[in-house]
Amino acid sequence: MKIDPSLLRFEDATIGMAFETGGIVVTEAHIVAFAGLTGDFFDIHMDDDYARALGYPGRVAHGLLGLALCDGLKNRAGIKFAAIVSLNWRWSFAGPILVGDRIAARITVLSKRITRNPARGIVTLGFDLLNQKNEVVQRGENDLMVHTRAAP
Repeated sequence: MKIDPSLLRFEDATIGMAFETGGIVVTEAHIVAFAGLTGDFFDIHMDDDYARALGYPGRVAHGLLGLALCDGLKNRAGIKFAAIVSLNWRWSFAGPILVGDRIAARITVLSKRITRNPARGIVTLGFDLLNQKNEVVQRGENDLMVHTRAAP
């Protein structure tokens, strides 16, 4: 297996290292497609009148859609890790993501540790998912297993 040399390995990640992703505009099509994929047709996601009755300006995107889009933003960022697998997510939903919101992520390396296998390490990434008003709508952490320099 050949690892792309432009990808960051475990040793390249420094605690406190931070970067921002590009953004994506959340559309009605995202919400409808996610509802179809997951079977989550809860009214707050599908019915503007219902969402307005709860005090929102319109339908609210699924929280897990926000997390999924955040992971995609991470994977398209200018800084990418030589990832093996995502091990764990610890996530909270701080505010609504609405149709038309542009979201982007601020990512920070919080910690890192080597595994029993010297070819692998675990990097813990902190995320702030922000809307176009720079408001945090979601935040959390991801434990990402990455290749070390000992990997082929």
